[in-house]
Amino acid sequence: MSEPTRDRPYHITGWILFISCAVCYIVANIRSGDWLSLTGSVIFLLACVMFVIPLIGKNR
Repeated sequence: MSEPTRDRPYHITGWILFISCAVCYIVANIRSGDWLSLTGSVIFLLACVMFVIPLIGKNR
């Protein structure tokens, strides 16, 4: 098993944790009504998803 293939589960797990964090921040910002932080959290979530797409696409 090559090194990039062996590391892939760790990369995907790390990005899933980042996405979970972004979702928590989004929920907290909705509850507090802080629209600027909410916007930043949504952008962060979208950026994380964009990094995950190539990792998942390589598994197929």
